[in-house]
Amino acid sequence: MLRIAVPNKGSLAEPASAMLREAGYKQRRDTRELVLADPTNDVEFFFLRPRDIAVYVGAGTVHAGITGRDLLLDSGSTAVEHLPLGFARSTFRFAAPPADGLTGVGDLGGRRIATSYPILVAQHLADHGVTTPPIVRLDGAVETAIQLGVADVIADVVETGSTLRAAGLEVFGNPILRSEAVLVRAGDAETLPPGLDVLTRRLQGVLVAQQYVLMDYDVPNALVEQAVAITPGLESPTVSPLHNSEWSAVRAMVRQDETNRVMDALYDVGARAILVTQIHACRL
Repeated sequence: MLRIAVPNKGSLAEPASAMLREAGYKQRRDTRELVLADPTNDVEFFFLRPRDIAVYVGAGTVHAGITGRDLLLDSGSTAVEHLPLGFARSTFRFAAPPADGLTGVGDLGGRRIATSYPILVAQHLADHGVTTPPIVRLDGAVETAIQLGVADVIADVVETGSTLRAAGLEVFGNPILRSEAVLVRAGDAETLPPGLDVLTRRLQGVLVAQQYVLMDYDVPNALVEQAVAITPGLESPTVSPLHNSEWSAVRAMVRQDETNRVMDALYDVGARAILVTQIHACRL
Protein backbone atom coordinates (compact mmCIF):
# COMPACT_ATOMS: atom_id res chain seq x y z
CA MET A 1 0.00 0.00 0.00
CA LEU A 2 1.35 3.41 -0.99
CA ARG A 3 1.75 5.72 2.02
CA ILE A 4 1.36 9.44 1.23
CA ALA A 5 1.87 12.40 3.56
CA VAL A 6 -0.50 15.36 3.10
CA PRO A 7 -0.33 18.78 4.83
CA ASN A 8 -2.72 18.81 7.78
CA LYS A 9 -3.14 22.61 7.91
CA GLY A 10 -1.93 25.88 6.47
CA SER A 11 -2.02 27.23 2.92
CA LEU A 12 -0.92 23.91 1.42
CA ALA A 13 -3.58 21.74 3.06
CA GLU A 14 -6.78 22.47 1.18
CA PRO A 15 -5.26 22.76 -2.33
CA ALA A 16 -3.33 19.52 -1.80
CA SER A 17 -6.44 17.62 -0.71
CA ALA A 18 -8.46 19.17 -3.54
CA MET A 19 -5.88 18.02 -6.11
CA LEU A 20 -5.82 14.49 -4.69
CA ARG A 21 -9.61 14.42 -4.72
CA GLU A 22 -9.60 15.52 -8.39
CA ALA A 23 -7.12 12.71 -9.05
CA GLY A 24 -9.66 10.19 -7.77
CA TYR A 25 -8.39 9.60 -4.25
CA LYS A 26 -10.44 9.59 -1.08
CA GLN A 27 -9.81 12.54 1.24
CA ARG A 28 -10.81 13.27 4.81
CA ARG A 29 -14.01 15.10 5.75
CA ASP A 30 -12.98 15.84 9.32
CA THR A 31 -9.81 17.86 9.92
CA ARG A 32 -9.23 15.88 13.11
CA GLU A 33 -8.50 12.74 11.10
CA LEU A 34 -4.76 12.06 11.01
CA VAL A 35 -4.81 8.81 9.01
CA LEU A 36 -7.12 7.89 6.14
CA ALA A 37 -7.17 4.59 4.26
CA ASP A 38 -8.25 4.44 0.61
CA PRO A 39 -8.35 0.68 -0.07
CA THR A 40 -9.93 1.17 -3.50
CA ASN A 41 -6.75 2.85 -4.71
CA ASP A 42 -4.42 0.89 -2.39
CA VAL A 43 -3.28 4.12 -0.71
CA GLU A 44 -3.03 5.34 2.88
CA PHE A 45 -2.86 9.07 3.68
CA PHE A 46 -1.15 10.60 6.70
CA PHE A 47 -1.95 14.22 7.57
CA LEU A 48 1.20 15.84 8.95
CA ARG A 49 2.74 19.26 9.55
CA PRO A 50 3.97 20.57 6.17
CA ARG A 51 7.43 21.27 7.63
CA ASP A 52 7.77 17.64 8.78
CA ILE A 53 6.66 15.89 5.60
CA ALA A 54 10.03 15.85 3.82
CA VAL A 55 11.62 14.42 6.97
CA TYR A 56 9.18 11.50 7.09
CA VAL A 57 9.61 10.85 3.36
CA GLY A 58 13.40 10.95 3.62
CA ALA A 59 13.31 8.53 6.54
CA GLY A 60 11.18 6.10 4.54
CA THR A 61 8.28 6.26 6.98
CA VAL A 62 6.03 7.27 4.09
CA HIS A 63 6.67 6.76 0.37
CA ALA A 64 5.76 10.24 -0.88
CA GLY A 65 4.30 13.52 0.30
CA ILE A 66 3.14 16.97 -0.69
CA THR A 67 4.98 19.96 0.75
CA GLY A 68 6.57 23.23 -0.34
CA ARG A 69 9.85 23.31 -2.24
CA ASP A 70 11.14 25.76 0.38
CA LEU A 71 10.22 23.38 3.20
CA LEU A 72 11.86 20.48 1.37
CA LEU A 73 15.14 22.34 0.91
CA ASP A 74 15.10 23.61 4.50
CA SER A 75 14.37 20.19 6.00
CA GLY A 76 17.83 18.72 5.65
CA SER A 77 16.11 15.54 4.45
CA THR A 78 17.35 13.22 1.73
CA ALA A 79 13.91 13.42 0.08
CA VAL A 80 13.88 14.83 -3.46
CA GLU A 81 11.40 16.73 -5.59
CA HIS A 82 9.44 14.35 -7.81
CA LEU A 83 6.79 16.56 -9.42
CA PRO A 84 5.97 20.30 -9.22
CA LEU A 85 2.25 20.80 -8.54
CA GLY A 86 1.68 24.39 -9.62
CA PHE A 87 -0.01 25.86 -6.54
CA ALA A 88 1.12 27.76 -3.43
CA ARG A 89 3.71 29.66 -5.44
CA SER A 90 5.90 32.10 -3.52
CA THR A 91 9.24 33.90 -3.76
CA PHE A 92 11.88 33.80 -1.05
CA ARG A 93 14.04 36.95 -0.78
CA PHE A 94 16.36 39.04 1.37
CA ALA A 95 15.09 42.36 2.77
CA ALA A 96 16.60 45.21 4.78
CA PRO A 97 16.06 48.93 5.45
CA PRO A 98 16.58 50.94 2.22
CA ALA A 99 19.07 53.21 4.00
CA ASP A 100 21.50 50.28 4.32
CA GLY A 101 22.12 50.35 0.58
CA LEU A 102 22.32 46.56 0.15
CA THR A 103 22.10 45.42 -3.46
CA GLY A 104 22.83 41.70 -3.46
CA VAL A 105 24.00 38.61 -1.61
CA GLY A 106 27.60 39.78 -1.91
CA ASP A 107 26.85 42.62 0.53
CA LEU A 108 25.82 40.24 3.34
CA GLY A 109 29.25 39.31 4.68
CA GLY A 110 29.34 39.70 8.47
CA ARG A 111 25.67 40.67 8.76
CA ARG A 112 23.16 38.94 11.03
CA ILE A 113 20.32 37.31 9.09
CA ALA A 114 16.98 36.31 10.62
CA THR A 115 14.80 33.72 8.93
CA SER A 116 12.44 30.80 9.47
CA TYR A 117 14.47 28.80 6.92
CA PRO A 118 18.03 28.61 8.31
CA ILE A 119 19.21 25.59 6.29
CA LEU A 120 17.94 27.02 3.02
CA VAL A 121 19.55 30.41 3.67
CA ALA A 122 22.83 28.92 4.90
CA GLN A 123 23.11 26.83 1.73
CA HIS A 124 22.39 29.88 -0.46
CA LEU A 125 25.08 31.89 1.32
CA ALA A 126 27.57 29.03 1.04
CA ASP A 127 26.86 28.70 -2.68
CA HIS A 128 27.83 32.38 -3.04
CA GLY A 129 30.85 32.19 -0.76
CA VAL A 130 29.36 34.55 1.84
CA THR A 131 30.28 34.22 5.53
CA THR A 132 27.96 35.65 8.18
CA PRO A 133 27.46 35.33 11.94
CA PRO A 134 25.20 32.41 13.00
CA ILE A 135 21.79 32.74 11.37
CA VAL A 136 19.03 33.85 13.73
CA ARG A 137 16.20 31.31 13.50
CA LEU A 138 12.69 32.63 14.12
CA ASP A 139 9.39 30.80 13.77
CA GLY A 140 7.38 33.80 12.62
CA ALA A 141 7.07 37.60 12.41
CA VAL A 142 10.55 37.73 10.87
CA GLU A 143 10.00 41.26 9.57
CA THR A 144 10.23 42.67 13.12
CA ALA A 145 13.68 41.17 13.77
CA ILE A 146 15.60 44.21 12.53
CA GLN A 147 13.52 46.72 14.46
CA LEU A 148 13.98 44.64 17.61
CA GLY A 149 17.73 44.55 17.10
CA VAL A 150 18.29 40.82 16.69
CA ALA A 151 19.26 40.95 12.98
CA ASP A 152 20.52 43.26 10.24
CA VAL A 153 18.78 41.47 7.35
CA ILE A 154 15.84 39.10 7.01
CA ALA A 155 15.13 36.32 4.54
CA ASP A 156 11.48 35.49 4.12
CA VAL A 157 8.65 34.59 1.77
CA VAL A 158 7.51 37.64 -0.19
CA GLU A 159 4.14 37.88 -1.92
CA THR A 160 3.11 41.52 -2.46
CA GLY A 161 5.79 43.08 -0.25
CA SER A 162 3.23 45.15 1.66
CA THR A 163 4.14 43.59 5.04
CA LEU A 164 7.81 44.38 4.48
CA ARG A 165 7.11 47.96 3.46
CA ALA A 166 4.96 48.44 6.56
CA ALA A 167 8.00 47.38 8.60
CA GLY A 168 10.24 49.85 6.74
CA LEU A 169 12.00 47.18 4.68
CA GLU A 170 12.48 46.48 0.99
CA VAL A 171 13.72 43.45 -0.92
CA PHE A 172 17.09 43.50 -2.64
CA GLY A 173 19.12 41.25 -4.89
CA ASN A 174 17.93 38.23 -6.83
CA PRO A 175 15.38 35.82 -5.32
CA ILE A 176 16.84 33.11 -3.11
CA LEU A 177 14.21 30.65 -4.32
CA ARG A 178 10.95 30.46 -6.26
CA SER A 179 8.84 27.94 -4.42
CA GLU A 180 5.61 26.02 -5.03
CA ALA A 181 3.95 22.87 -3.79
CA VAL A 182 5.79 19.72 -4.87
CA LEU A 183 5.37 15.98 -4.64
CA VAL A 184 8.45 14.55 -2.92
CA ARG A 185 9.82 11.02 -2.66
CA ALA A 186 12.79 9.31 -1.05
CA GLY A 187 15.99 10.23 -2.85
CA ASP A 188 17.98 7.10 -2.08
CA ALA A 189 15.38 4.56 -3.23
CA GLU A 190 16.72 2.22 -5.93
CA THR A 191 13.24 1.73 -7.39
CA LEU A 192 10.06 3.76 -7.13
CA PRO A 193 7.51 2.33 -4.68
CA PRO A 194 4.54 0.51 -6.27
CA GLY A 195 1.71 2.92 -6.99
CA LEU A 196 3.84 6.08 -7.23
CA ASP A 197 3.75 5.94 -11.03
CA VAL A 198 -0.06 5.84 -10.93
CA LEU A 199 -0.18 8.75 -8.47
CA THR A 200 2.20 10.72 -10.70
CA ARG A 201 0.13 10.14 -13.84
CA ARG A 202 -3.07 11.10 -12.05
CA LEU A 203 -1.60 14.33 -10.67
CA GLN A 204 -0.15 15.19 -14.07
CA GLY A 205 -3.62 14.62 -15.50
CA VAL A 206 -5.10 17.10 -13.03
CA LEU A 207 -2.41 19.64 -13.92
CA VAL A 208 -3.16 19.29 -17.62
CA ALA A 209 -6.89 19.55 -16.97
CA GLN A 210 -6.28 22.81 -15.09
CA GLN A 211 -4.23 24.26 -17.94
CA TYR A 212 -6.33 23.23 -20.93
CA VAL A 213 -9.92 23.35 -22.17
CA LEU A 214 -11.64 21.37 -24.90
CA MET A 215 -12.72 23.51 -27.85
CA ASP A 216 -15.32 22.42 -30.45
CA TYR A 217 -16.30 24.39 -33.52
CA ASP A 218 -17.75 24.07 -37.02
CA VAL A 219 -15.84 25.34 -40.03
CA PRO A 220 -16.30 25.22 -43.83
CA ASN A 221 -14.22 22.45 -45.42
CA ALA A 222 -12.27 24.95 -47.46
CA LEU A 223 -11.08 26.63 -44.25
CA VAL A 224 -10.24 23.54 -42.19
CA GLU A 225 -6.47 23.83 -42.69
CA GLN A 226 -6.47 27.48 -41.61
CA ALA A 227 -8.56 26.65 -38.56
CA VAL A 228 -6.53 23.68 -37.37
CA ALA A 229 -3.37 25.76 -37.70
CA ILE A 230 -4.88 27.90 -34.91
CA THR A 231 -5.87 24.85 -32.81
CA PRO A 232 -3.25 22.15 -33.46
CA GLY A 233 -4.11 20.37 -30.19
CA LEU A 234 -1.57 18.21 -28.36
CA GLU A 235 -1.12 15.57 -31.07
CA SER A 236 -3.58 16.58 -33.77
CA PRO A 237 -7.17 17.88 -33.69
CA THR A 238 -10.15 15.66 -34.42
CA VAL A 239 -11.90 16.61 -37.68
CA SER A 240 -15.29 15.02 -38.40
CA PRO A 241 -17.75 15.50 -41.28
CA LEU A 242 -21.10 17.19 -40.57
CA HIS A 243 -24.50 16.37 -42.08
CA ASN A 244 -23.95 19.41 -44.26
CA SER A 245 -21.17 17.99 -46.45
CA GLU A 246 -19.62 21.43 -46.96
CA TRP A 247 -18.79 21.79 -43.25
CA SER A 248 -16.64 19.90 -40.73
CA ALA A 249 -16.58 19.73 -36.93
CA VAL A 250 -13.24 20.20 -35.18
CA ARG A 251 -12.28 19.32 -31.58
CA ALA A 252 -8.94 20.20 -29.96
CA MET A 253 -7.35 20.92 -26.59
CA VAL A 254 -6.43 24.59 -26.12
CA ARG A 255 -4.53 26.29 -23.33
CA GLN A 256 -7.04 27.86 -20.97
CA ASP A 257 -5.24 31.21 -20.79
CA GLU A 258 -5.44 31.50 -24.61
CA THR A 259 -9.14 30.61 -24.92
CA ASN A 260 -10.56 33.99 -25.91
CA ARG A 261 -7.71 34.86 -28.28
CA VAL A 262 -8.15 31.51 -30.05
CA MET A 263 -11.93 31.94 -30.26
CA ASP A 264 -11.47 35.38 -31.84
CA ALA A 265 -8.98 34.00 -34.36
CA LEU A 266 -11.27 31.12 -35.28
CA TYR A 267 -14.23 33.41 -35.76
CA ASP A 268 -12.19 35.66 -38.03
CA VAL A 269 -11.21 32.64 -40.14
CA GLY A 270 -14.87 31.64 -40.53
CA ALA A 271 -15.49 29.09 -37.78
CA ARG A 272 -18.87 29.16 -36.05
CA ALA A 273 -20.63 27.45 -33.10
CA ILE A 274 -17.41 27.68 -31.08
CA LEU A 275 -17.86 25.90 -27.74
CA VAL A 276 -15.49 25.60 -24.77
CA THR A 277 -15.69 22.79 -22.20
CA GLN A 278 -13.72 22.39 -18.98
CA ILE A 279 -11.64 19.22 -18.70
CA HIS A 280 -12.16 17.27 -15.49
CA ALA A 281 -9.23 14.87 -15.84
CA CYS A 282 -6.70 13.93 -18.47
CA ARG A 283 -4.01 11.36 -19.30
CA LEU A 284 -1.33 12.18 -21.86
